[in-house]
Parts: sequence; structure tokens; C-alpha cells
Amino acid sequence: MGIINGLSEGIANLSMLEVLGVLFGLLSVWFAKKENILVFPTGIVSVLIYVYLCFNTRLYADMAINAYYFIMSVYGWHYWSRKDSSRNETPITRNSKKEWFISIVILVISFIVLSLVLVHFTDSDVPIIDAITTSIFIVGMQLMAKKKIENWLAWIVGDFISIPLYFYKGLTLTSFQFIIFLIIAVLGYLSWNKSLKSSEK
Repeated sequence: MGIINGLSEGIANLSMLEVLGVLFGLLSVWFAKKENILVFPTGIVSVLIYVYLCFNTRLYADMAINAYYFIMSVYGWHYWSRKDSSRNETPITRNSKKEWFISIVILVISFIVLSLVLVHFTDSDVPIIDAITTSIFIVGMQLMAKKKIENWLAWIVGDFISIPLYFYKGLTLTSFQFIIFLIIAVLGYLSWNKSLKSSEK
């Protein structure tokens, strides 16, 4: 009953801005699954909306990561647009050992810095969880911009944690958006893995 009541209350309190943020967010993830470069312009619209929404709900780390998404979306848009001498598009690749090490270092440093900032300098009531999801998504976005298949693993873990977080913060539609994100992330990983294996033959 608590979940049903929370959903009903959340739907009743939905803002048009959150609806638009969710719609563009879903479009962006769907385009990512399809390896379509429209992942970036649709994502930019969504993240700008969520910068505002996260500020209003005191999810400061998530607000910061949406600003980071904006920057990485611009970079990814450029990176994915590059073509080689044969006019082939940028391919999907896997992380090397060095790239895995870099990803882990980024994750750990991001978590430590965000945790300290959120605990000591903000009024966030969920500082550790906020820092965890944000750190995971920082790595995921960096890998997405580089067209690394491992980006989907980061999204899967981060989406799973974000579902109860956003529900708790009263952004009910966003919480259900993350359920859909989780499903698409699993499908995206399977789709990219199939494409990568085909290119490796």
C-alpha cells in the first residue's frame, strides 16, 4: 500500500518539467541502445532539466553530474561523429586493462570527494547514496562518450540503486523512469555485445 500511495501521490504532484525530463531521458537511452548519435542532443535536453530538478530536491551530487553529463554529451557528440578515412563510424570497443584501472580510479576518487563535500558542505539527507550513484554515473558517461561497451555495466548498477533513491525523494515518475532505464541498459549491453562480437570476427 505504501508504494501504491506513494505512486499516486507522486503522479498527482508531477510537474510538466519532470515529464519532459523523463521523456527526453528515455529517448536518449533508447538512442544509445541503437548506437544512434541522437543519444546526445536528446540527452542534453534531459540533463538541463534535471540540473534544475535536482537542485530543488537537494540532490546536489546528481545536480552536478547532470552538468557533467552536459559537457560529456557535447564531447561524445563530437567523438561519435568522427569518421576514419574509409568513412566508417567510431566503433564499439572494450576497456583495456589500463582503461579499467582509469575507470576504477575515477570511481573511487569521485566517491571520496563527493562524500566529503555532501556530508560537510550541504544539507543533503542522503549524502552517501547520492555520492555512490553519482560516482558510478560519472564513469558510465565517460565510457559512453568513448563508445565503450562497459558503459552499460555502470548504468545497470547505477540505475538499480537510483530506483529507490528517487522514489524516496518524491520524484516518483523519475523513479519509474530508472526502472525503464535499467531494462534498456540490459538490452543495450546485449545489443552492443552482439554488435561488438560481430565486428571482432
